[in-house]
Amino acid sequence: MSSTSTSVLSSFFASPHFLRRVLWADAASGVATGAVLFAFADALAPLLGLPAELLSWSSYMLVGFVLLISWAATRRTIPAGAVWVLIGCNALWVMGCVALLLSSQIVSTGFGVAFLVVNAVTVGVFLELEWIGVRKLQLAHAW
Repeated sequence: MSSTSTSVLSSFFASPHFLRRVLWADAASGVATGAVLFAFADALAPLLGLPAELLSWSSYMLVGFVLLISWAATRRTIPAGAVWVLIGCNALWVMGCVALLLSSQIVSTGFGVAFLVVNAVTVGVFLELEWIGVRKLQLAHAW
């Protein structure tokens, strides 16, 4: 990694806006995923080998998740408690994806497996970044 890219990465993590940016990125991801699942659940179900109802209900759950993220991200000071709830929701989402992957009840296609793996990894990355951000927030307010 070059010193320039290391510097950019360091300044990203050190930014006072780090957590807010992560929250907005998570919200954008949730909106995009939710919109696709809502609009195309019936078409995606056979391609992914997942029930259309599961895809539809996932889109509805994402609405509440995005509303909570948006509320937290628009506060003057981001409430740590809300971020911990979001982290918990992300952890449940990752565990749900893993459970579906391991379940013998749901027979996924290769696309379905890829969809669940990409979901789990992406949400896991947001979980980790939000954890870093909320810890920084709590440390800053401890002083």
